[in-house]
Amino acid sequence: MLHNLVVVWDFDPVLFSIGSFDIRYYGLMWAIALLLGGYMFNSFCKKEGLDQKIADSIFIYGTLATIIGARVGHCLFYEPSYYLAKPWAIITEIRDGGMASHGAAIGLLIGLWLFSRKNKMPYIWSLDRIMIPVGIGGAIVRLGNLFNSEIIGNVTDVPWGFKFVRLYPNLPIEAVPVQHPTQLYEALCYIVTFVILAYMYYAKDMGRRRPGVLFGVGLEGIFLTRFIIEFIKIEQVDFEKGMMLDMGQILSIPFIILGIYMIYRGFAKPAKEVVTVQAAANPDTKHKSHKKKTAKW
Repeated sequence: MLHNLVVVWDFDPVLFSIGSFDIRYYGLMWAIALLLGGYMFNSFCKKEGLDQKIADSIFIYGTLATIIGARVGHCLFYEPSYYLAKPWAIITEIRDGGMASHGAAIGLLIGLWLFSRKNKMPYIWSLDRIMIPVGIGGAIVRLGNLFNSEIIGNVTDVPWGFKFVRLYPNLPIEAVPVQHPTQLYEALCYIVTFVILAYMYYAKDMGRRRPGVLFGVGLEGIFLTRFIIEFIKIEQVDFEKGMMLDMGQILSIPFIILGIYMIYRGFAKPAKEVVTVQAAANPDTKHKSHKKKTAKW
């Protein structure tokens, strides 16, 4: 609701409870993001004339890799001393939260490599296409962070600031500081990234014409956004206080560099010729002599 032109955010993060077990909006957002990714890969495979089994396989590998990577990444990047002393807590305390986007990214890189080997697909094929659902999925997960009143920004005087009431349970609303809703900033940037990538894939067929470019643009859209917005976020863990760059920014730098390289690499070579599914299926078409080219990487 609005309070003196400022959003007073007092959202209950629990969707419903079954006994002592809570079903949270954050978990629901993760589920929606993963299912949407599976739906999109069905669309990619239909567009490119690939077997449905490819979409099913990459959904399994991608889902497991994302969840495991996000959880392990948080534990090792942000609370290593605690989880190295109690490694079983990585699993037993997962209900307490703790998922890292950089860990999810690393997990996906590994999971998609395994998927590519298993299905004898070019690694770059999955890397390019995964960035499209990652864009919209990242936005959805950031909404989950908003429901949890976490990953918030610094105190501000902007008129669209939020008062995260649940973080200050003993303060009257008037005394709760106004802070940047950085979850929404990131979500909006990720949506823009998704729209750009979807246009490049569906309208320009960049996934097949210039392998690697979608992957590079996606990395820039996700991690350059993260790097910049981190400057107005509060520290997630105590050891980040006083650091010139926080952990999220340090972890983003390799992905930003890789993204620049992949964009350059994709445009440095001539665009590949692509035979559409319809043309390949029609022996009378003028494209019948063309062979469909596949990127090797």
